[in-house]
Amino acid sequence: MSRLGLILSVLFLSWSFSVPTTAQDLSGDDMRSLDGQVQEIKSDVLDIASELGNLEERLLYPSNTQLALFVSMPANESFRLDAVKIEINGEMATHHIYSFQELEALRKGGVQKVYAGNIVTGDHELRVTMLGKLENGKDFDQSGSFTFNKGVKPKSLGITLAGPGQSGIQVGDW
Repeated sequence: MSRLGLILSVLFLSWSFSVPTTAQDLSGDDMRSLDGQVQEIKSDVLDIASELGNLEERLLYPSNTQLALFVSMPANESFRLDAVKIEINGEMATHHIYSFQELEALRKGGVQKVYAGNIVTGDHELRVTMLGKLENGKDFDQSGSFTFNKGVKPKSLGITLAGPGQSGIQVGDW
């Protein structure tokens, strides 16, 4: 046997005795250590994902152009909200058709973020249209136009939707 072959054989034998060959050969301490490392890696990955999400939001919606719109309803509102359509400066921004669960959440004081986007600073027109049904089953729709000013800071607007005989559609800073 050559000298190189002998050295390789000794190295292989020493390695095979020092490294466990199966998971059953790992001791309990080794398994706990490995599990701890896996949990630490998972935590690091979640932290990185969170940071990436924040960076993505800052890139997609820079603070000087951010606009967020939120929808709510007054407590104990009697009409059934079916859909809402929102236009900004004459262009469709968003529309949403409400499920039973979403409507119940709004009736109980919930707030829904319906839009997040970018607009330039200055004055803008917001047009809100809501569709629904009255208690007597008749179809109901109402629209309202509002102007707002977008400054350098992020802008959040709350849209409160109320039925006929109430205060109708109201828009205000949030």
